[in-house]
Amino acid sequence: MARFATKKTKSGNEFIKETYEHGYSFDTANYDFNSGKGLTERIIREISSLKKEPAWMLKARLQAYGEFLVRPNPLWGGDLSSIKFADLAYYLKPIKNQKKFWADVPKEVKETFERIGVPEAERKILAGVKAQYDSEVVYGSLKSTWEKQGVVFLSMDEGLAKYPDLVKEYFGTVIPYNDNKYAALNTSVWSGGSFVYVPPGVNVKMPLQTYFRINAESFGQFERTLIIVDEGASVHYIEGCTAPQFNSTSLHSAVVEVIVKKGATCQYTTVQNWYKNVYNLVTKRAHIGEEGSMIWTDFNMGSKLTMKYPGFILAGKGARGETLSMALAGEGQHQDTGSKAIHLAPHTSSTIIAKSISKGGGRTSYRGKVFISPNAHHSKNTVVCDALLLDDKSRSDTYPIDQVYNNQVEIQHEATVSKIGDDQLFYLMTRGISEENARKMIVNGFIADLVKKLPLEYAVEMNRLIDFEMEGSIG
Repeated sequence: MARFATKKTKSGNEFIKETYEHGYSFDTANYDFNSGKGLTERIIREISSLKKEPAWMLKARLQAYGEFLVRPNPLWGGDLSSIKFADLAYYLKPIKNQKKFWADVPKEVKETFERIGVPEAERKILAGVKAQYDSEVVYGSLKSTWEKQGVVFLSMDEGLAKYPDLVKEYFGTVIPYNDNKYAALNTSVWSGGSFVYVPPGVNVKMPLQTYFRINAESFGQFERTLIIVDEGASVHYIEGCTAPQFNSTSLHSAVVEVIVKKGATCQYTTVQNWYKNVYNLVTKRAHIGEEGSMIWTDFNMGSKLTMKYPGFILAGKGARGETLSMALAGEGQHQDTGSKAIHLAPHTSSTIIAKSISKGGGRTSYRGKVFISPNAHHSKNTVVCDALLLDDKSRSDTYPIDQVYNNQVEIQHEATVSKIGDDQLFYLMTRGISEENARKMIVNGFIADLVKKLPLEYAVEMNRLIDFEMEGSIG
């Protein structure tokens, strides 16, 4: 099973400096291509040329680059002033070609993913897996059961090469290049990510998963993911993220577009545990057709700053959207997360459940938007934001926006902020449970209804991750 946890070591009764389980890295001298620091039009043209892309993709990249240059950083959300675009590398190609067999992956790359648990998870619980190392997917597989049913699970680069018309039809339609500064940056330099197509009526019963690993220092990872779930089909896609323990800043800025057609279902789960030098600025959105269903399950831990608001456009009658998110912020961290629900059609429904935990002076923020169009009569929306503060130094904020243009709808918003109560701790401790374990039990209970939405193996891993994060949090 893949591990994305942080752990601490203990000497006697004293906790010593925190260590990060995936803080290792390997020498970058063996990269097949290194763009160097900084971004120019020449580098963008070189990336597109190396990938042998069609002319329309290069045009899209250059158009987006122009938007990125003139678009300012957002003034809301977290502090982005420390990002130095000129100091980042934008394209690092680790190997010449993606490998189909695990034995063919270069030793240092293979060791990275073996530590995370990729081969084990692939054998046990996954229908297919992709492993991205810096800018490129280095390994990919899909079980023959799903290949025979027409399921496509490729890197985005392979998808563009093998299905150019399908990619062109949907690329940038849910998240246009001018949606925000970081969507523009991603569109201009994207590399890797996943391309998924599920044919009509096919139910992919095992998850597809991609592992994203940043290995290099001062690096920007810009994967692009496009998922198309055709009529009556279903799929669960999971991504995991880690990075080395460096002092310099790295940037992860992904774009994820999901198209859910009539009567189809997609669940997209993220389990991230970036190191605390990473800015995680991600745009994720789904377009949902008639009676379609989209579920975002989003677990945000690690990173210096996360700004991520997975959303859905409920475009067809009876479409349903659900976001279940959890964020944990410790010392020096800000998790600015939430969701966006755009109701365009009648009888649509959306549910947003956001839970956050702040400790050690960390900050969490819920930032959400609910839009009900004049045509979305008899639609429903529920937003529940629950924050748990573990000390007096930590902070939690809620920034909801509701825009309602139809009076035949039901809108609910609930927000609570609480602390672990002395009476709760006392009750558990009188039954022989240590204070630290009592705190872990309360926190695990706080997020239990979200974790149960995961497959069993991932639920166990999330509880393990939370337990490590909670070690030494007394006081």
